[in-house]
Amino acid sequence: MFLFANATIYLGLALAIYSLLIMTLGISTKNQKYINSGKGGTIAVFICAALAMISLFYLLGTSQFQYSTVTDYTSKDLPLIYKLTALWASNSGSLLLWTFFLALYSIMITYSRKMKGNPMIPYIVSILMANAVFFFFILGFVAKPFEVLTTVPADGRGLNPMLQNPGMIIHPVTLYLGYVGLAVPFAFAMAALIMKNMDDFWIKMTRRWTIIAWLFLSLGNIFGGQWAYVELGWGGYWAWDPVENASFMPWLTATAFLHSVMIQERKNMLKVWNISLIIISYALTLFGTFLVRSGVLTSVHAFANSNLGLYFLIFMGVAVIASLYILMSRYSLLKRSAGEFQSFVSKESSFLINNLLLVGAAFAVFWGTIFPLVSEAVKGTKVTVGTPFFNTVEAPILLCMMFVMAVCPLLAWQRSTVKNLRKNFLIPAIIAVVAMALMVVLGMQKAWAVIGYGVITLLLITHFLEFYRGVKARRKMTNENPFVALYRLMVKNRRRYGGYLVHLGIACITMGIIGSQNYDLQTMKTVSLGKSIELGSYRINYDRLDQKKENNNDIVYADITVFKNGEKLGTYEPEKIFYNQTDSQPSSEVTIISSLKEDLYVVLSTWDKNGKATFLVKVNPMMDWIWIGSFMIVIGALFAIWNGKYQNITPRYTGVRKEVA
Repeated sequence: MFLFANATIYLGLALAIYSLLIMTLGISTKNQKYINSGKGGTIAVFICAALAMISLFYLLGTSQFQYSTVTDYTSKDLPLIYKLTALWASNSGSLLLWTFFLALYSIMITYSRKMKGNPMIPYIVSILMANAVFFFFILGFVAKPFEVLTTVPADGRGLNPMLQNPGMIIHPVTLYLGYVGLAVPFAFAMAALIMKNMDDFWIKMTRRWTIIAWLFLSLGNIFGGQWAYVELGWGGYWAWDPVENASFMPWLTATAFLHSVMIQERKNMLKVWNISLIIISYALTLFGTFLVRSGVLTSVHAFANSNLGLYFLIFMGVAVIASLYILMSRYSLLKRSAGEFQSFVSKESSFLINNLLLVGAAFAVFWGTIFPLVSEAVKGTKVTVGTPFFNTVEAPILLCMMFVMAVCPLLAWQRSTVKNLRKNFLIPAIIAVVAMALMVVLGMQKAWAVIGYGVITLLLITHFLEFYRGVKARRKMTNENPFVALYRLMVKNRRRYGGYLVHLGIACITMGIIGSQNYDLQTMKTVSLGKSIELGSYRINYDRLDQKKENNNDIVYADITVFKNGEKLGTYEPEKIFYNQTDSQPSSEVTIISSLKEDLYVVLSTWDKNGKATFLVKVNPMMDWIWIGSFMIVIGALFAIWNGKYQNITPRYTGVRKEVA
C-alpha cells in the first residue's frame, strides 16, 4: 500500500508537469495533437489525485497506525465518520483534498460541452496544471500524506475534540471548493489577456463557475460560524480570528467581482478593475492558505508545526507578479475599448460604490490581520489587533453597503432623473424614517442599531417593490394569477431575482448581527445545588451534577430546569466532555434554546467536589435570523445558477474553430 499510495503522488506530479509542458508546446507550435495529449493528461492527473484520496481514506478508516497521518489524527475508538474526515484535519490530507478538487475542476473545464472548440482551453488548462504541479510537489516533497513511522504505536493520538462536530465534516470541504473554484475564473481571465480577447466572453463563460465558488465560500464561512457557536463554548459565532479572516477576504472581493462584471457585460466598463479583482481574489486564497500553514499567526484553526508557509508565499508571489505583468502588458488594449460613466446617480455608479466598499472592507480585514506581523517587524513586539478594531471599522462599512443595496434596484441605468428618484424613493424613505422613530419610541436607544434597522427596512421595501412591480407588469400582459406571474418572472430572470434573494439573506444576517452585538445579556455565576441564576426573563435552576461514560469518554453534566417569564421550557443537560487522549482539552456541549426572538446559551464551566458549579449564561437576540439569512443566501445563489427553461446561464462557444482548441 505504501508504494501504491506514494506512486499516485509522484505519478500525479509527473503527469501534471507533462500536461503543462505538452500543452505549452502545442500552443507555441499550434499542434492540435499536443493539445489533445495535454487534455488527456488532465484525466490522468485527476485519476492519480482520486486514487491518492481513496488510499488515504482507506488507511484512516482501517487505522493503519504505521502512517504518521493516521497516528496523529485518529484512534481506534474514534467513530468511522471522524476517522475519514480526519483526512482534511491533517495538513497533508487537506492539501491532498485541495489537489483533488483542482484536478476535478480541471477536467470539468477541459471537457465541458460548452467549451468544445474554444481556443482558450489550452491556456486555461496550462494555468490550472501549473497550480497542480505546485500542489503535487508539496505533497511529494514537503507535506507527505503517506509518511511511514519507524515504530508502529498501539493506538493513535486521536482527533482534536473540537473537530468532532458535524460542522467540521462539511466546513473544510465547502471552503476548499470555494478556494479552488476561484482558480477557474482566474485562469479564464489570464487566458483572455494572453490571447488579447478584450470582450466579455470570458466573463460569461465563467459566470456560473464564479457563483459556484462564491457559494462554496459562503457555505464555508457559514458552517465555520455555526461550528464556533455550538462547539467552542464562548457564545459567539465570529471572533475575527486570522484564519476566519483568511476565508472572509476572498469572499468579499469575489462578491465585488460578481457585481462589477455585470457592468462590463451591460456597459463595457470596468475591464481593468474586473481583471484586478479576480487576481486579488485568487491571490487571497493563496494568502489564506499561507496564514493557515505558516504558523506566523496564532489561531485555533491553524495547523501546528507547519513549514509550508514559505512555499506558499513564494508561489503566491510568482503568481501575482506574473498576473500583473500580463495585465499591464494588455492595459492599453483594455482601456481602448472600455466605456465610461455618464452620471454619478445611476445603477452603474451604485455598483462601483458597492465595489469600493467591499474592497475597502477586505483591505481593513487584511490590515488588521497582518498588523501583528508588521508591528513585530517594525518595533520588535507583536501587537495584537482585537475584535473591537474589526467591529469599529467593519460596522459602518456594512451599513453603507446595506444602504447601497437598498437604493440600487430602483436606480436607472446611465442616469437617474430627479423625478425618477422622487417617484421611487420618497415613500420607502418615509416608511424607513417612521420605522426608526417607532424603534426609538419603543425604547431602542442605541444609535447604530436604530440606523441599521432603518436601513434594513429601506432595503426590504425597495426589494419588495421590485418584486411587486415586476409581477404587476407581467400580469398586465398575461393575466396570470399573482403566484404564477411571480414564478415565471423569477425563472426568466434568474440572475436578477436570485441576487435579490441573496440581498434579502444578507439583510436577515445583518439583523441578527445588530441584535446579537448590541442587545445581548451575559453573566457567569457560581451556584450551589438547588439554587438558580436569573438573566433577563429567564431563570435557570441548578438541579443536579453527575457524570457518565460514553464511547470511552468521561462526561460531567448538570441537570438544569429553564423557565421563561415563569413558564417552564424544559430540562436540559449542558456537558463537559473529557476525551480519553491525555493531551486533549475537555470540550463543552452547550445548551441552546432557540427562538426567532433570541437564543438562551448555557455552558457548564467549572465545578467543585461539594457540587457547586459555575455557568456561563448568555441571551443572544436575533441569532436565528443569522441562520435564516444564510439559508436564503444559499437558495438565492442556487436559483441564480440553475439552468432555467427560458435561458442558458453559460453561453456555448460558437466562434471560429481554430487550429488549436
